[in-house]
Amino acid sequence: MSYELHQELPALDQPVLVVHLTGWIDASGAGAAALAAIDDECETSLLATFDGDAYIDYRARRPTMELRDGVNTKLVWDEIQLRVGHDPNKQAVLTLVGPEPDSRWREFARVVTELAGHLGVRQMVALGAYPYATPHTRPPRLSSSSPSAEVLANLPYLKNSVDVPAGMSSVLEHALSDAGVASLGMWVQVPHYVSAMSYPAATVALLQGLHEVTGITVSAAEAVHEAEIQRHRIDKLVAANDEHGTMVANLEALYDQAGEQTMSLGDAQLPSGDDLAAEFERFLREQEN
Repeated sequence: MSYELHQELPALDQPVLVVHLTGWIDASGAGAAALAAIDDECETSLLATFDGDAYIDYRARRPTMELRDGVNTKLVWDEIQLRVGHDPNKQAVLTLVGPEPDSRWREFARVVTELAGHLGVRQMVALGAYPYATPHTRPPRLSSSSPSAEVLANLPYLKNSVDVPAGMSSVLEHALSDAGVASLGMWVQVPHYVSAMSYPAATVALLQGLHEVTGITVSAAEAVHEAEIQRHRIDKLVAANDEHGTMVANLEALYDQAGEQTMSLGDAQLPSGDDLAAEFERFLREQEN
């Protein structure tokens, strides 16, 4: 067995599988934050762990040694987990979290697909985020991907055209889709000038999109509150610098002109936001002191 069960497989009513595996693109950590909110509000519990010796290169992801007064108290290992819970409306949710496998991707996808079949999974959604020439003054846009044109047909999100290295979640999209499970990737655009720091507005957008697609409800009240605070802070910094104001205004014009049409990722030229990003990071450090 390439996984270990930590409880008996539960009888679930058409659960949704939500995936975020670290190691691929996740600007601002928005996808990871969305999964953390799901695990918290859906009160997920550990259902299974996957064999780390089979899937994880521990020279690249070394375990953490907890040393206390010279005593090696324990080792903390990275692991890939499958968790189970229910949202406030009692809808069943499974989350697949942890690092991307370092090897045996197709085998891992097969194992996850088999488990999904045993658990009656009806839908799979993988979450992620990418930096983009978009302003913080507009709602974050979502884009979607799926091996199935039918799955995408009824979604109101952007459909991009681009050739990029794939992540494990894309492999799972194909494996689960081939097994008859409606599968898609959901991506949120993060303003490039804040992509190196937390951007809770993107996390909120992913959770709202997840609700629209699956019905899973996660309030993420804390992220909503943090997004409002951050918006005011960035507005203050932009207002104090004419060049930053011009950059944001140009991004707003591009955003409004694009509307909801399909757009290639290569269409957007990223104006330099390095100065604004540096100022914002400095501002946050000053707030903490």
